[in-house]
Order: sequence, then C-alpha cells, then structure tokens
Amino acid sequence: MDNMFKMDYAQNLSQMMETQKKMAKGLETLMNVDYSGANQTPKELVFQMDKMKLYHYEPRVKDITKTPLIVVYALVNKEYMMDLQPDKSMMRKLLDGGIDVYIIDWGYPTADDRYLTLGDYINGYIDEAVEFVRRKHKIQKVNIMGICQGGTFSFIYTSLHQEKVKNLVSLVTPIDFSTDDGLLFKWGPYLNADKIVEAFGNVPGDFMNAGFVFLKPFDLMVDKYVSLIDILDDEEKMANFLRMEQWIFDSPDQVGQAYKEFQNEMYHNNSLAKGELVLEGKKVDLKNVTCPVLVMLGKKDNQVPPDATRPIPKLIGSKDCELVEIDTGHIGLFVSGRSQREVSPKIIKFLKERD
Repeated sequence: MDNMFKMDYAQNLSQMMETQKKMAKGLETLMNVDYSGANQTPKELVFQMDKMKLYHYEPRVKDITKTPLIVVYALVNKEYMMDLQPDKSMMRKLLDGGIDVYIIDWGYPTADDRYLTLGDYINGYIDEAVEFVRRKHKIQKVNIMGICQGGTFSFIYTSLHQEKVKNLVSLVTPIDFSTDDGLLFKWGPYLNADKIVEAFGNVPGDFMNAGFVFLKPFDLMVDKYVSLIDILDDEEKMANFLRMEQWIFDSPDQVGQAYKEFQNEMYHNNSLAKGELVLEGKKVDLKNVTCPVLVMLGKKDNQVPPDATRPIPKLIGSKDCELVEIDTGHIGLFVSGRSQREVSPKIIKFLKERD
C-alpha cells in the first residue's frame, strides 16, 4: 500500500511540475506571440460612400473570372473574419481559385448615422457598390456573396435589382425567421427594438456582444479560456486564438433606425419569408430572384439555425438553386480546415461553371 501511495505521489508531483513548466513557457509565449496577420491579403480602396468602403483584392493568379464577386458582410461584425488567418483565409482561397473579389466594409457608425434605414443600406450603399463595379468592368451583371445578415440584404437587393445580379451565393443566411431553434430566434420576436433604440440611439456593439455570449455562456465565457491551458505553449495556435478574440470584440455599433427595421420586419413579422416586406415603397418578392443561387449553411450553427436557411430554395424563383449543408458551426464555415477543403472550393466551382 505504501509503495502504491509513493508511486501515485511521484506521478502527481511529476504532472504538477510538467504543468508548471508548460504554464511558464505559455506565459512567455503569450507575452511575445505575434498575432498580426489578420486582414493582410493585399487590397485597394476603390470606392467610398459615407462610411461604407469598397475594396478590390489584388488577383493572385493570372486566369480570373470575367464576372467580379462583391462580398456583402453583416453589420454586426467586421468583414475581415473572411481573412482572419493567413493559412485559412477564405479570401485568399477564392483569389487562388481565380475569383475576382470585391468586399464591402461598412465602417463604424456614429451618432449622425442613427437614422439610416434598411433602404439606405440596400438600395443605397449596396447598389452604389454594384454600379461602381459594373462601370469599372463594363458589364451588366455582377456576382454577389452575402454573409449572415449580409445574405439577407443580398436576397432583398437581388429581388429588387435582379437585372444587375448574375449569380448569388449566400452563407449562413437567415431568411425564414419563424423558427425558434436557438436562443437568438427564441428571443427575437419578444425583443423590443424600439425601446432599445430609444435608450441608446445607435445600439452599442458591446450590448450586441453580450446577447451573443448568452447564446452559449459556458462555451463562450468559461470553456474556451480553460482550454487555453492546452495551447499556451503553442505560438501558432495562440496567435490564431488571439486573432479570433480581437475580431469577436471588434463590434461596430448598430444604426438605430436600420436595427429597428430589421428586428421588427424579420424577427417580429417574418415579412421577407411571407412576401410582405416593403422597402422604400417597393414590395420585396423573393420569387423575383431567378439567377443561379448557391446556399450554404452550418449544421452546427447556433447563431443562424439551419431551419432559418433551409427554406430558401422554395421561397425564391430560381430554377438553378443548390443547398449545401456543412458539418460545422457559424464561424467554422469560414475559418476551419473544412472551410478550406469544402466551402471555398464549392463556391469557386459554382461561380466558374456559370461565368
């Protein structure tokens, strides 16, 4: 018995010493780790309207598509998530695949933007970006790729301006807000957006972040930091972790009026899916979306549940619509190894076959 006790004690002591060494090395790594590299794929600012900026990525191959792709991101986070890790950048993957890529940066709203509407974003900023690319390339139609809320905007835009859109790609895009799968969609119909905007004006990014944390509080506030111990001494993994943390908390405020409209029309009334949405006096009929459409979702998405996306092929008018479900989460669709192996190659193939 004494020998067993001594063996266990020696083993535990050895493990404690190894953990201490790892922690010491980890602290050194943490103090010196270089986590730059996000948003570093070369691009040029080619157009600006108010705070909205349109960037054009430098081609990385000689043979590029004739029809450029405009990426429309959500308002709630920054678009450089698409270019977060140098070795797992969706932007680089698309460029390496010969796609000619533009991306919209919505900027950081201030108090003077409070009364911007959904119409200002969709018929204003997105349309001006599309017009710029059409003029520059002397083409009639562009390709659009919408991400999350940016995908919702992209479907609305295409419904109203189908003559300007050649192909539409949507990733983790909510269209049918009637589902109650996931806390965000359970809360949405009961959230009083008018009162929130009355209190804040523009809705603070920190307020929005707090709401997303409550979707999975243990995973997002405890578990991920506890698991840091396992990677503290790995400089590359720590750099990737810190890049992600920096992006997560880089949250622009939400324009008050547009936020109210989106909450009330989508979460409260489900107007877009019902065919009842009216934007600047024009009815938004998804049956007007007749171009080829690629819809991709994450089966494990806890922010945009799959059932908010799956109805899209039945709601739109396109006869060439493909729904692809990837076994990953909301962010994993963009930054994971699976994204590099499955998501980006699928987008490249879809666009090239229809170029």
